[in-house]
This record gives sequence, C-alpha cells and structure tokens, in this order.
Amino acid sequence: MLFKCKINYSIKHKNTRSVAELMNEKIIHTRKDDHIRINNEEDVQSAVPNEFDKFYFEHQALPELNLVDIDTSVNIFRKVQYAPLLISSMIGGTEQSHELNARLARAAQHFNIGMGVGSQRIILQHPETNQFFNLRTYAPDINLFANIGAVQLNNSVTFDDCRQLVEEIGADALILHLNPLQEALQSEGNTNFAGLLSKIESLCRQLPYPVIVKEVGWGISAETARRLQEAGVSAIDVAGAGGTSWSEVEKYRMTSEAHREVAASFRNWGITTAQSIIEVKENTNGLTLFASGGLRNGVDVAKCIALGADCCGFAGLFFRAAMQSEQKLFDTIDQIIRGLRISMFAASAGDVQELKNKRLQRR
Repeated sequence: MLFKCKINYSIKHKNTRSVAELMNEKIIHTRKDDHIRINNEEDVQSAVPNEFDKFYFEHQALPELNLVDIDTSVNIFRKVQYAPLLISSMIGGTEQSHELNARLARAAQHFNIGMGVGSQRIILQHPETNQFFNLRTYAPDINLFANIGAVQLNNSVTFDDCRQLVEEIGADALILHLNPLQEALQSEGNTNFAGLLSKIESLCRQLPYPVIVKEVGWGISAETARRLQEAGVSAIDVAGAGGTSWSEVEKYRMTSEAHREVAASFRNWGITTAQSIIEVKENTNGLTLFASGGLRNGVDVAKCIALGADCCGFAGLFFRAAMQSEQKLFDTIDQIIRGLRISMFAASAGDVQELKNKRLQRR
C-alpha cells in the first residue's frame, strides 16, 4: 500500500517560501503523483511495434555448456553486477513514490543489479525532499544513478548542483535525461533545448563522475549519439520506442480534449529500441551502451546484448510488479535473469562477452 503525499501549502510566517514557490512545489508533486497513478491505471503502451521478434539466435542443439556454469555478470562503471540489468529511472520526490522506490532498491540490492532514481530536480528547489531519494539504506552496494533533466542546464542548474545531486544520494553516476517531446506536451514543460550540447560537454569535463545521457522512450539516433560521445558522455541509454509512451502518460493529465488529441497523435512516434541500439553501436566507439524501452523478458535482454548493449533497463514492467508487491517484483526480476541464462545456454554463450559475439539472424 503506497501512501498519499500530504503537503501543507499554508503560509505561516514572513520567512516562509513565496506563493510562487509554493505553487511550483504543488505542481511538481501533483505531476509526480499523476505519473504514478496513470502508469498504474491506464494503458500507456507505445503503439510502435516491438522489433525484438524480428531477430533470433541460431539455436545450438549441442551447446557444450553446463547451464549452472553460465556467467551473467558484467562490469559497469567498475562495479561488478550479477546480471546486465538496470531498474530504469521512474519516479521520486514524494512520500507516495518513496515506498515504491524502497521496494525497487531492495530488489536491486538482492539481485546485485543497477538502479536509476527519478528526476531529482525537486531537491534543488526543495532540499527537504532529498529524504525521498535516499536509497543507500536499502541498497548500499549497487550501481546507483542520480538523475535530472538535461534541459535544466538551460534553466539555471549548475555544475555544483549536479555534483550535489550525485553526492547527496551516494550515487555512482549522473543520468541526464532527454525528453523534448514530453516537455513540449506538458503545459508547464521546459522546451528551451537550444545550445544544450555545449552545456552537456562542459558538465562532462567538470563532473568527477560518469555522465549517462538517456532518452525517456523515443530513442537516440546515430547523429545524436555521435555528438554526445564527442561531448564526453560516458554512456548512452537509448530508451527506444516500444515501451511506455510518455506522450500517452501526459495525455491522461490533460483536461483539454484538443490537447489530448495532439498528445495521442504521438503514440507511434520514435526509434525502436532495437534500431537505436544498432545505430548507436555503429556510430560510436567504445561507449557504454544501455538498452531500454519495451523489453519484456530475458530473451529480449539477450538480444539487446547481442545487438551491442552492455546493460538493459526495465521501467514499466518493474513498476507494475512493485505496485503489486515486493515479492512480485522479486519474482519478475528472477524470471528475467532465468530467461537470460537459458538464452545464453541455448545460444552457446558461456558469459556475456561470448553473448556479445553472437550474431543475430533476421526473420
């Protein structure tokens, strides 16, 4: 059972935050709680077909392996994970989201996989909300990634702010998420993406932590990947189309039917995860590559690794499982890892590096 966020917006004395600040706080909390509710109650699946079924491994009837010896471990940012999995950034910053994130963090610790937190922008405006992002209590050893929208670099967020976000939660890296389409659809969205690349480059030079740039569900193109690597990012998360459609999520927040129709028209927008992996891999050199967006099971994970990914993220699938119960979340992650191990076994790949060297066939 998740808890409703209770916030007192009354002004009690002259040192209290301004009315504008309080209203902004209310908007942010409402939006975050709306996202939880909508993802849990509505069909927000992208209409873009999942392309993973277009690929298949050449089945090895004689794998010459013992299933119990399959090694799924990977080294991500100098930490060894049990499996190439990431609990992708979702939500955070409210009481309602904290229990959900605590479940996710405990699962990440149990399985020794990575986790990204939701956008921490709210911390910079309301430092007291940092308590809702403090997940090291539940997951002291995992790869933990801080997170803020890249567009905030055009909205007075500084290098020192970014460093603070990483260090206050004991994170291992910083995610800068790119969501121009989502911001354009939000009535309160930040849409000034002009000159952003140079600020990302400056941040990469100054920040003593790896910088990961991720989309939120519409994919990264070859051109964008090349420019991001030249800017100095340490990793890209393609977050392609095929999973949760944030245009659909925003559609359910709208009260205007005309605006809802505009949002609905983007349900089939974006580059698929599979295509984005291929494009980014072919147009970068040695860059750590995360794959997320519409992955369903361990077989999809294996295919993403063979296409060129180093780690694979899940958001919606883990979100829905965690909303049901912590045990359901544990079972879901276990099933994905089991499916990955069996895929590796049947493809005759004893470890993840061997899996990377397997060529997928197209149907």
